[in-house]
Amino acid sequence: MSIQKMRTETATTGWLGCTTNKNLWRLTALCAALSCSGMVYAEDTDNNTVFKLGEVVVRGDIGGSLLLGETTLNETTMERFNRNNIGSAATMIPGVTLASSGQRNEQTVSIRGFDSRRIAIFMDGIPQYVPYDGNVDLNRFTTFDLSTLTVAKGNASLLYGPNVMGGAINLVSRKPEREFEGDVRMGYASGQERLFSVNVGSRQEQWYFQFGASYLDANGFPLPKGFHDQKKSPTDLGSYRENGHYTDKKLSFKLGLTPNATDEYVFGYVRQEGKKGQPVYTGERKGNRFTGRFWQWPYWDKDSLYFMSSTDLGSDYTLRLRAYADSYKNGMDNFSDASYTTLQDTRSKYDDKTYGAAAELVIDRWANHELHVAFNYKDDRHKDIQAGYATKNYRDITYSLAIEDYIRLSDTWRMRAGLSHDRRKTKDANIWDSGAVDKATNGVLELVHNVTPTTEVFGSVAHKTHFATIKDRYSASFGEALPNPDLKPEKAWHYELGLRTEAWEGGQLEFTLFRSNLRDAHNRVDVPGSVCGKYECRQYQNIDRARHQGIELSLEQQFSPEWRAGLAYTYLNSKNRSEQDVKLTGLPRNRLFAHLGWKPHAQWEFLATLEAENGRYDEGVVDTYEQLSGYGIWGLKTIWSPRSDLSIEAGVRNLGDKYYELSEGYPMPGRVWFANAIYRF
Repeated sequence: MSIQKMRTETATTGWLGCTTNKNLWRLTALCAALSCSGMVYAEDTDNNTVFKLGEVVVRGDIGGSLLLGETTLNETTMERFNRNNIGSAATMIPGVTLASSGQRNEQTVSIRGFDSRRIAIFMDGIPQYVPYDGNVDLNRFTTFDLSTLTVAKGNASLLYGPNVMGGAINLVSRKPEREFEGDVRMGYASGQERLFSVNVGSRQEQWYFQFGASYLDANGFPLPKGFHDQKKSPTDLGSYRENGHYTDKKLSFKLGLTPNATDEYVFGYVRQEGKKGQPVYTGERKGNRFTGRFWQWPYWDKDSLYFMSSTDLGSDYTLRLRAYADSYKNGMDNFSDASYTTLQDTRSKYDDKTYGAAAELVIDRWANHELHVAFNYKDDRHKDIQAGYATKNYRDITYSLAIEDYIRLSDTWRMRAGLSHDRRKTKDANIWDSGAVDKATNGVLELVHNVTPTTEVFGSVAHKTHFATIKDRYSASFGEALPNPDLKPEKAWHYELGLRTEAWEGGQLEFTLFRSNLRDAHNRVDVPGSVCGKYECRQYQNIDRARHQGIELSLEQQFSPEWRAGLAYTYLNSKNRSEQDVKLTGLPRNRLFAHLGWKPHAQWEFLATLEAENGRYDEGVVDTYEQLSGYGIWGLKTIWSPRSDLSIEAGVRNLGDKYYELSEGYPMPGRVWFANAIYRF
């Protein structure tokens, strides 16, 4: 198998389990030994079911996927490992870490130490993050209608647009390849979790359509063995997490016109409806900030209407267009106690809208060059609605011009070079000064060298930036903060050096060293009362510096037609270079995914998986930091396929009922049993 083919296939990993840091390293060695003798657990993503217009970068013969620093998972992999939301799916890739904002019951991820506000989430190339604070709850984004999920890291293509300082995740929807096709999925799991999804598509000579609908609902999740609510007045005394319910509904539709072999025009619509509870803090910290939050979100809704096209302008030029209108609304209820019957305040409402467009010209006119020129425009609007108060309106206009060239230097050397310039202007800042126009310049340079037909080395350097969010610049935090309209962009330099190879039969190995230096990062400082007006307050300023460096290892191996295994390991060393005693929280030092699969018969497959980590810090009691316990959780799954179009599966997550946390005081699910049935037509 060639290197080019290897990079268009899916690297997958699974769930492992251990209880001590020493055991983590023993299991790492064990998984490495298991993976060093056979073929790759990968699924070819180069197929017609991928909606190519949803990919951000046009991949020609010169660049391919090798010059983009991207890793892709396909729908088969996400389905096999039961990754129902994009956060759990993305963490199968080295360098991606799952995080949990316990105080808002939000799932986020970090990429090589950069948190969710410093990376961008896209759906078919359309930005998905909330304009107000740059965050997005990944639990609300299910994977049932996706064809691929792509993760780009610090050297991500500049064609993604602005605010991709730490990387990007692009979710690509499906496109039908047959006259009539689809699938139906049903499932049930502990906590009365119920799922149902259907996808239907049809491809005709000059048009096609794709439809998807899904429903995911749960009353909560089982608490693990050893859990104890440590509050003075406990709220979680049963075997299931209180106020941990959620419901997510999604509807998607696209209509595509293909008048000839090269051109394509697509109209699409996506509707998401969600609601969720906020499980109460159960740790040792005191204060209403932790123990007094009885919150529920009765709605978390999102609509997206879009148009995309690709038109060949002769043999040397291709024009790609994208336009979209996005709306995001949510409401939060604050109750007085754990009975959730009496509201303490009026409902807090957010109403955000985004209007955007992008144009990209791909030029193949010159030999050994594939030149991309792109323009991105984004209009973000936020409304903060509180009963009894005037509505607060905010609006930002952001645009970016990028140029990126893929160059074939010789038969064994290829290069990617790019430069972009971003600008943002605040059009509405409520009662505050709008500040100056923000400007930022980004660049990337990447080299790839084929040492042999099956081995290549690569290296890159990139400079990326991130504009401050509306919240960081203008939130007064109920009088506790002083807005800073002139908060400048954060800046980061990324360096990467690696090797990928298929030097032995049935195996694929990728090894990467990386380092990122962050400066002018946004953080809060104390401001005297003489400046704030009366009392001391806080303000975001460009004061922080940080360094993230580490190692990524991806190894996939097929021992025989029946046995296959793999792992994805990340070592991350993050350091606060501004305040040595202040820990960078939510980032594990070591993280490992591994899987082992056995298929003794065409109708039967058995999977064992492991997920393990240690070295994660969180805020502790009274301005201290607490290192959370390392953990390892095992998973088992059996798949029975009595027919080629039908699969029935059953399994367990967190087999050992291990107690672990991603955020102090917010336990993760204990042992979860599940069963699913999937019919394809």
